[in-house]
Amino acid sequence: MGDPAGIGPEVCLHLLQNKEIAGQCVPIIFGDRAVLEQAAEQCGLPQPKKHISGLAEADGSCVLDIGAIGLDQFETGKVNAATGRAGYTYVENAINAALSGQVAAVTTAPLNKKALRAAEIPYPGHTEIFSALTHSDRSCMLQYSSEVRCVFATTHVPYAEVPSLLSKERILDTLELGAQAMRRIRGTEPKIGVLGLNPHAGENGLFGNEEQTVIVPAIEAARSKGFEVEGPIPPDTAFLPTKRRATDLFVCMYHDQGHIPLKALCFDEAVNITLGLPIVRTSVDHGTALDIAGQGKANPNSLFEAVKLALKFI
Repeated sequence: MGDPAGIGPEVCLHLLQNKEIAGQCVPIIFGDRAVLEQAAEQCGLPQPKKHISGLAEADGSCVLDIGAIGLDQFETGKVNAATGRAGYTYVENAINAALSGQVAAVTTAPLNKKALRAAEIPYPGHTEIFSALTHSDRSCMLQYSSEVRCVFATTHVPYAEVPSLLSKERILDTLELGAQAMRRIRGTEPKIGVLGLNPHAGENGLFGNEEQTVIVPAIEAARSKGFEVEGPIPPDTAFLPTKRRATDLFVCMYHDQGHIPLKALCFDEAVNITLGLPIVRTSVDHGTALDIAGQGKANPNSLFEAVKLALKFI
């Protein structure tokens, strides 16, 4: 359900009303009944029709009432440690259900990173939570849309730390995981573009040496394994229309390098996928939007697309 104070409850209510998705799977919202009922009142949406206390009861779209937070513990649209803890609890329960085979996939609504920190949750976001709780040594983020697809060698870290975190092995792992996912989604071998880290992809060492020391060696290793790879591509020209049409997957060195073009081009349809896990996990590609929470303004399309993409991995 995501953070109870954000737009997660609202978009989940829309999901419960989606007949197309209900015809393809059984959506189960891991959340709190009282929170969803309050969100329905706030947003003018239908109340959830079915609540369950155990997964064995699920025979159609429903809410698994976790009981992680009370309405007196938070205010819609406000950062709160209690909502951070509740959001984490929903995710933890969903991961355990997927690991035990009780659910086929997990699609997540947004968490709030400030709330997670206030609750002293030791992970900055979903990607790190899933990697840790599934004990996955090799994982990465894939942002998927019709316009552009990106995997990330680093994600939720300060930009100043990025160069020291990049290695030939990390970039190659990210590329391989992304290529595997693209094969599964599209059924063909992807054409892959690897971005440089520095302006002009380093300009042969004039503006930094990460391209020469780690990125080019990773590209060469990928080519030796049979991948069709171009790069390092200067980041400022990587996402031009002609380049996007010719490239199935971009390997980005840090978070904003890929998120900025992707969200500028297709914010409402983009989906976040965590690759390298023993379970299927997709997510919306937006935040908790506390400024519009509880107002009936949230667009649920990213959640719909995330569920549909999860079905392709099952």
